[in-house]
Amino acid sequence: MLENERLIELYKIMQTIRKVEQKIEDEYKYDEMKTPIHLSIGQEAVSAGVCIHLRKDDYIFGTHRSHSQYIAKGGDLKRMIAEIYLRRTGCSLGRGGSMHLIDTDVGIFGSSAIVGGNLPLGTGTALASKLQNNDRVTAIFFGDGAVDEGTFHESLNFASLKKLPVIYICENNSYAINSHQSRRHTKNNIYKWAHGYDIPGYQIDGNDVIKVSEFAQEAISRCRNGEGPTLIECMTYRWKGHIGTTNDVGEGFRPKSEYDYWISKCPIKWYVDYLKGIGILEEKMDSSINEEIDQLISDAFEFAKNSPKPLPTELLDFVYAN
Repeated sequence: MLENERLIELYKIMQTIRKVEQKIEDEYKYDEMKTPIHLSIGQEAVSAGVCIHLRKDDYIFGTHRSHSQYIAKGGDLKRMIAEIYLRRTGCSLGRGGSMHLIDTDVGIFGSSAIVGGNLPLGTGTALASKLQNNDRVTAIFFGDGAVDEGTFHESLNFASLKKLPVIYICENNSYAINSHQSRRHTKNNIYKWAHGYDIPGYQIDGNDVIKVSEFAQEAISRCRNGEGPTLIECMTYRWKGHIGTTNDVGEGFRPKSEYDYWISKCPIKWYVDYLKGIGILEEKMDSSINEEIDQLISDAFEFAKNSPKPLPTELLDFVYAN
């Protein structure tokens, strides 16, 4: 069980992710963010529960929907927001946008818009850790749509063969864009696919941050002990549509009954009730935490908006190596 301080830290991480993405949603309509955005509101517990156990020098790889992982791993928030505004001070120097976030200082080696494209990359850093004989762990986050790609199977097979220190975290929100998992898979059991490669696989409630934390801690421990990879399938739900700020609810998209059910399973509301129920989070502390987060976000957006845009003369910089 986590200590009280760590339990509060989990709340801070989840609430920061939620508030940052809500602020992005609010500001996006002004058309100053010249980049597509993919929000993970509703999925905060997955990134928080995993990253709370990772060290600064451990690696993570995200997808096109990776604001949450960037924040949970400790990425520089000012540089992340500046990147979304495509400013020179952004974490990818204004060249990557929302889908290509990087902060090597804290082990964030990049996110990729290519479905399944981060799986072999993260498997590669895990191989590097094995060859260098250090105990760094790699965590790779991907959606249920990515398991349909060949790179998923190739990566799991190789990681199992070499007993690599890598954790595969499937954020199963049931949809690949607007295609429900039931239209793509005969059964709802992605975690069992790992068993065919002799890898432990688990399906858990991805909205229960305590459960995510427990399984992630065990998987990370296995990696550091040289016991090889683990696949954790986290059942969760994104409140917003695949892209942008709409919710994709309606005929031909997501059923409202399904949407309402998952809204009722809000991971943050559940966790706040849990913390208050065990006497760890009091109203005064909660208010103080939220004030601190609000100020952090306000500073980040002010920094981004006041940062310079890339110059036309810099267009070809970094295109080719010298």
